[in-house]
Amino acid sequence: MKFMMKLNPTPFELMASGRKTIELRLYDEKRQSISIGDTITFTNIERPKSQLTTLVTDLYVFDSFNELYNELPLTECGYTDENVIEASPNDMVQYYTSEEQQKYSVVGIRVALIQ
Repeated sequence: MKFMMKLNPTPFELMASGRKTIELRLYDEKRQSISIGDTITFTNIERPKSQLTTLVTDLYVFDSFNELYNELPLTECGYTDENVIEASPNDMVQYYTSEEQQKYSVVGIRVALIQ
């Protein structure tokens, strides 16, 4: 299947450069339908003509971002060597409430760029 998702400019650029290989999302109905081998086209929300097409290579489902942050390599999730020390699961609360996390769980979607 093919999916479309939007990304803020910084994570978009990190993914385009190959430094971000895991996208973090709520494991809601849309994300539950994603399978390994599917494609996701990411669109830069500030420049909608800028898109990246990726192949889903793995899915990591956790009960919360607390668990995810303890298990996955954060430098592959959009943090850099410079800011990873400040990384916190609370960073995701601006996108997904604690209630949403409890209802749906969360997912790390490992992707590879399709050239």
